Amino acid sequence: MTIQLRPWNLNDLDRLVTLANHPDVARFMSDLFPHPYTREAGEKFIHWTIQNCPSTIMAIIADDQVAGSIGIHPQTDILRTNAEIGYWLGKDYWGMGIMSEAVRMMVPAGFEAYPQIQRIFGRVFGGNAASERVLEKAGFVQEGFFRDTLCKAGRHYDELIYAIRR
Repeated sequence: MTIQLRPWNLNDLDRLVTLANHPDVARFMSDLFPHPYTREAGEKFIHWTIQNCPSTIMAIIADDQVAGSIGIHPQTDILRTNAEIGYWLGKDYWGMGIMSEAVRMMVPAGFEAYPQIQRIFGRVFGGNAASERVLEKAGFVQEGFFRDTLCKAGRHYDELIYAIRR
């Protein structure tokens, strides 16, 4: 399977809404990722990614189809030499190694786009073993574990922090 990363565009809207509007996709995402995922949310997201400069929020393309999204989000203030990586994949694409490859592609692009960044980290919900494996396969190491830190849909989850350094 051929994996590519490219900027989002408005032609991706229908595919974005279809893939993102699955409860299992939203399950381990922050509350900023809405469920149900509406066309309005999709339009807002795509416009936001287009305005992001440099563009480090990309569509994941698997065999010429949008399969998900990945982004590097620089931090500010005392965390200014850090960036957070965030990602999601449509459920039909789970378990195929797509996200591990996308992370391996995105990390060097993030370091190149933001020369001040020395560390890229990812937050993983406790119980999301697939996301842990994605980051480990891409060379990230677990740096932190915080019990019952994340709250999603009225339930508390452990927070695992994985990171890779320049």
